[in-house]
Amino acid sequence: MPPVALFPDPDLLPANIAGWFAHRGWTPHPHQVAMLGAARRGEHTLLIAPTGGGKTLAGFLPSLIDLSERPREGLHTLYISPLKALAVDIARNLEQPVAELRLPIRVETRTGDTPEAKRRRQRAHPPQILMTTVESLALLLSYPEAATLFGTVRTIIVDELHALAGSKRGDLLALHLARLASLAPDARRVGLSATVAHPQALADYLALSGHPVAPATPVGIVRGAPGAPAEVGILLTREIPWGGHMALQTMPDVYEQVKACGTTLIFVNTRAQAELVFQELWRVNADALPIALHHGSLSTEQRRKVEAAMARGSLRAVVATSSLDLGIDWAAVDLVVQIGAPKGVSRLLQRIGRANHRIDLTSRALLVPANRFEVLECKAAIDAVRAGTLDGDPPRPGGLEVLAQHVVGTACAGPFDADHLYAEARSCAPYAGLTRERFDQVMDFVATGGYALRAYDRFQRLRRREDGLWQLANYQVARQYRLNVGTIVEEPTVKVRMANGGALGDVEEYFIQGLVPGDTFVFAGQLLRYVGMRDNAAIVAKGGQGQPKVPVFAGGRLPLTTHLADRVRAMLADPGQWRELPAEVAEWLRIQRHVSALPDRTGLLVETFPRGGKEFLVAYTFEGRNAHQTLGMLLTRRMERMGLHPLGFVATDYVLAIWSLNTPQDMDALFAQDMLGDDLEEWMDESSMLRRTFQTVATIAGTLERRHPGEEKTKRQMTVSADLIYDVLRRHDPGHLLLQATRAEAAAGLTDVRRLADMLARVKGHIRHMALDRISPLAVPVLLEIGRVMVGGRADEVLLQEAAEEMAAEALPNTMRQGQGLLPF
Repeated sequence: MPPVALFPDPDLLPANIAGWFAHRGWTPHPHQVAMLGAARRGEHTLLIAPTGGGKTLAGFLPSLIDLSERPREGLHTLYISPLKALAVDIARNLEQPVAELRLPIRVETRTGDTPEAKRRRQRAHPPQILMTTVESLALLLSYPEAATLFGTVRTIIVDELHALAGSKRGDLLALHLARLASLAPDARRVGLSATVAHPQALADYLALSGHPVAPATPVGIVRGAPGAPAEVGILLTREIPWGGHMALQTMPDVYEQVKACGTTLIFVNTRAQAELVFQELWRVNADALPIALHHGSLSTEQRRKVEAAMARGSLRAVVATSSLDLGIDWAAVDLVVQIGAPKGVSRLLQRIGRANHRIDLTSRALLVPANRFEVLECKAAIDAVRAGTLDGDPPRPGGLEVLAQHVVGTACAGPFDADHLYAEARSCAPYAGLTRERFDQVMDFVATGGYALRAYDRFQRLRRREDGLWQLANYQVARQYRLNVGTIVEEPTVKVRMANGGALGDVEEYFIQGLVPGDTFVFAGQLLRYVGMRDNAAIVAKGGQGQPKVPVFAGGRLPLTTHLADRVRAMLADPGQWRELPAEVAEWLRIQRHVSALPDRTGLLVETFPRGGKEFLVAYTFEGRNAHQTLGMLLTRRMERMGLHPLGFVATDYVLAIWSLNTPQDMDALFAQDMLGDDLEEWMDESSMLRRTFQTVATIAGTLERRHPGEEKTKRQMTVSADLIYDVLRRHDPGHLLLQATRAEAAAGLTDVRRLADMLARVKGHIRHMALDRISPLAVPVLLEIGRVMVGGRADEVLLQEAAEEMAAEALPNTMRQGQGLLPF
């Protein structure tokens, strides 16, 4: 590297910091220089730079320089992370330059894992640099000493900003940033991100406009130079299944890759898949390589052990979920393996960036598709990485239930003025469109519970004083707020402990309720035997007999992004792109084109065919599982009115299949856009989905409280309470704030109404109906889904045999007859 003397502006870098760079053999990157200049000018800044480009150091360098030149007590820099593990890792990495430079700086973390004694000490004697998470920040802001604690802050750093903005946690963080601007108006805001689809929207999120205290200052965007292009490929295994999601059959091939590398990170999309993949890898681990497991349901101690072992370089592989997606700096990772399709380009790039973690080195990654449709998605994702295109949803308005929680948290810190809080909330991007009428609704809800609930004292959490300020109704409100703060509403969980007392982690309560003593299940990478419940914990022992069960954790599979779906449709419509596909997948598409048709880029292909005494409709919509679930519900309602007698449906990320007694003929009428009107309203009112969504919304808003001192409500107790309140509100107060928030959340999340509306508008007048006399090759995977869920016996073999017979019966291209075609079934 060039000597540090070539640094373009020596005045920005003090001698001691410049000497440290020289000692490490480093030269500051241009974007680090730009960040120093922005700090010197007091500007708020969003840094977008590839993984390994020194983003974190760029964010902290101004703080290290300021504290080096002007040592002081009190909190100077607040770092906010989306993950506890990332906060801990950044703190550990920052301690090295602090020690080597001999700076009078304390660096500490404050997360849910921090001991209570340390938390109290931090509030009384804070470190100069504090690493925390959104939820822990909410707690800190709720204490009366918040004004003193945060009044000295000069820099606020939000890491991996793209992972927070646009989510409920992002809504809460935006309100926190507005609150911090009131407590520390001179504090500079810094955002760090590697993968950004909408840079200006992210900068707007970081900005504050019209704030009652902090001046409206725009946020500048600094871009780092692109790193070395990633080397991404598809791991082709001996057989590519038609269906399935776990890809366990690929583990021998994945293990060979692990053996050939120093350290491998193996990412999966769900915690259940992590457990199964880990078990299968150990089954083929003939060399006893050190392989570990990491996901969010494991105990803190177990996760920390894995993270420390990775940092030491003593592991050959780690199977992980999104718990290791972000930022953790392990330069020794040689290879990233993604099991199953990535579902999004930005997510894939984030995971690829964990390899090497250096901007000047090529990151290596392999995608391992679980089925044939996933081969197409993996190919589309690789093409997007090469083209440098990203996916991401545009910003949406902030949730009212999150605002209600923030109002309570503000009152916990002390009395407040409603006008000031309204202006403060409006200053942040998610709530920029918040009307005073809607804000007053939120205030009334927090103060009284709303019209239908005002008779119950426990829903009255605020009262107005004679001087016009608002304060807590009683001290229990603050206690309950701090026990239940946050927007991550998970299923109630049960601790899993070994019979000798060691904690393994948490699994969902409903899973434990389905076990009887002696049952075996897989968790924390071990085969465990369930002993029974003791002290509200599930007691287990190692070993056991019989087929083990696997906990299916809340959250489910990630939905396919719109960007990847568009690329998959474009690939299907362009045979020229099939040359890079595995031979059996390309042949699968050629046969489909020969016996039926292929989906085009903008229209909709619908196939109908008889099978087993039923009529099947298969729509190749490619809009993701959530949108397909909603579409299935709406189409079956419409088919019922048409007299078609629908019997059921199944949805994947790619395809929707419905089976009925009669076949629809008018596809334009069936897929008409008006289904999103009264049909959608009626279905949402009748479905259990709104009840489930209401429970989540009411929990975030504080109407439902899962945790109480010394106890936690069971899932059944929470559901019963939620259903009672939901029925009361629907009957007596249908315009209640919680019902408004529930409908907004259902439309944006579970039902994916906006995406569905865009699809119906796009395909209007462009629906191609293929009436077939038997199943098509492209329909086999979705019918296998039906077989897994509803059909016993040899459903898989029957379907595959039908497809094979159809292929053999058709006049296929000569190349197929010459041995380049059919896979053995």
